[in-house]
Amino acid sequence: MQVPSYKELLEAGVHFGHLKKKWNPKMAPYIFAERKGIHIVDLNKTRECLEEAGKMAKGLAKSGKKILFVATKKQARDIVSEAARSVGMPYVTDRWLGGMLTNFSTIHRSIKKMRRIDKMLQEGEALSMTKKERLKLSRERAKLEKVLGGIANMTRLPAAIFIVDIVHEHIALSEADKLGLMTIAMVDTNADPNKVDYPIPSNDDATKSIRIITNFLVESIKEGLAEREKHKAEKEAETGAPAE
Repeated sequence: MQVPSYKELLEAGVHFGHLKKKWNPKMAPYIFAERKGIHIVDLNKTRECLEEAGKMAKGLAKSGKKILFVATKKQARDIVSEAARSVGMPYVTDRWLGGMLTNFSTIHRSIKKMRRIDKMLQEGEALSMTKKERLKLSRERAKLEKVLGGIANMTRLPAAIFIVDIVHEHIALSEADKLGLMTIAMVDTNADPNKVDYPIPSNDDATKSIRIITNFLVESIKEGLAEREKHKAEKEAETGAPAE
């Protein structure tokens, strides 16, 4: 996957940072200039960081590991959930529940509960319920789906987490850090890039910017998944037995 060109990033508005008065001095290495009180991100640095993040994401996908996508900002939700689903990765786009990673066993119990409700509503058990009981269960199911639907198939902690806006998603970042998970994130000029393993200096507010960065990572993951499938097929051909 080729890193988006300087022109493509420019057209997507990836270079627009925050007002100078809101900046985080630790972002200085990634800032090109200031225009009318607004910091401009150095897109050459963005491209370098994207390439590194893409390699890492591709490697994780190739080894069969999961990357959790996190973006609860309104302008990022649909972009990120669609992107994550396209490569079978878990995602959180409604709201981050405290302990979603650090207390994953409890979250996993809630996911199991959601599955039990599914089973009850789909099988004969629902026939013996009153209309009121079925409605109550359906409402509980919808509530759980809204918050946990994106991680319903995440049976264990992910290997890495991709975040859009680490200031907004500071709890998710903190939990990932506590657990030693790899972190990739879009980091705007108001954030601390040192808190992320693979920071991508970029405008984390504009939909076009979010889309171009997220889509590049997804394409990198797709390459990793394709190489994984190719390796499995070659191994099966050699041994005559299904590869794990």
